[in-house]
Amino acid sequence: MNQVMTQKPHELLAATLADELDAVNLLIRERMASEHAPRIPEVTAHLVEAGGKRLRPMLTLAAARMCGYRGEHHLKLAATVEFIHTATLLHDDVVDESNQRRGRPTANLLWDNKSSVLVGDYLFARSFQLMVDTGNMRVLDILANASATIAEGEVLQMTAATDLRTTEEIYLQVVRGKTAALFSAATEVGGVIAGADATQVKALFDYGDALGIAFQIADDLLDYQGDAAKTGKNVGDDFRERKLTLPVIKAVAKATDDERAFWVRTIEKGRQQDGDLEQALALMAKYATLEATRADAFAWANKAKSALKALPEHPVRTMLTDLADYVVSRLN
Repeated sequence: MNQVMTQKPHELLAATLADELDAVNLLIRERMASEHAPRIPEVTAHLVEAGGKRLRPMLTLAAARMCGYRGEHHLKLAATVEFIHTATLLHDDVVDESNQRRGRPTANLLWDNKSSVLVGDYLFARSFQLMVDTGNMRVLDILANASATIAEGEVLQMTAATDLRTTEEIYLQVVRGKTAALFSAATEVGGVIAGADATQVKALFDYGDALGIAFQIADDLLDYQGDAAKTGKNVGDDFRERKLTLPVIKAVAKATDDERAFWVRTIEKGRQQDGDLEQALALMAKYATLEATRADAFAWANKAKSALKALPEHPVRTMLTDLADYVVSRLN
C-alpha cells in the first residue's frame, strides 16, 4: 500500500471528504422525507442510518474532487447513488427473504415485504429527481443504465444461482449487475459532472468496475474461508443457500462425474446433509479453486489501480489506489 494504514482507506477518504459527506447526508435526510406517508422515512432511516460506510457516494465525491470540480451538483449525484443502493438493498432483502443486514433486523422483518418494496420504489423515484436536478443528460443516462443493469443482474442471479451450467462469464455478468455497475456509475458521473475529458471518464469507469468486481469476488471467497466474527457470516452460508459463486463454479468446471453428481444434489436439488460442506471444501481444495479465486480478486484490484494512472496526480488518487488494495487485503 502507498500509506501506512493507521486509518483504513475508506476512513481516510471519509475524513478528507467530511464536509461534502455531511452535505450529502443532509440532502439524503431532506429527500427521504414524505409529507403523506410517514412509513417512508421510517423504513429508509432504518437502513440509511445503520452505519454503512457510504462507499458509493464517497466514490462520486472523490472522482469529482480529483477532476477539479468546484460546483455542488456532485452532492446530488452522491445522494442519488446512495438512494439507488438503499433501494436495491430493500428489494434484495425481500427477494432473499433475509432477516438481518449489518447486524440489524431487515426492514421487511420489522415492517413487511410490501413496505420494503414500495419504499424501495420511492427511493428510485427520488434518485431520478436528484439526477434531473443536475440538468446533465449524460449523468442521467449513466445512472439510468446502471439502474437497469442492477435489476437485470438480480434477475439473472435468480436463474443462474443454482444452475450448474453457470459459467465464470455469467458469474461476472451477475457481479457487474449486483455490485460493479453502481461502483462504476458512481465514479463515472463524478468525472462527467466535473467536465473531465473522455480518457479520464473512461478511466474512472474502469476503476469503479474493477473495484466492484474485486470487492464481490473477495466477499464470495470469504464465505468459504473468512472469520465469522469479522465477516458477520458463517463459513459456508453461500453453500447452504445454494449460491453458485466463483470458488464452486471453478470446482464444477473440473469435476468428475461423481463430483458433479454431488454438486447436482447439493446445489441444484438442495438435498444437503451432514458433512456436505466439508466435502465441498475438500473438492475446492483438490482443484485449488479458493487460491484461483483469490488470484482473480487480486487481478481485478490491480486493474482498478492501473486505471487510476490515467487520472491527475492527487492525494485522493492515492487513497483510491489504497482502497483497491484494501478490498482484497481481507484475503491475506
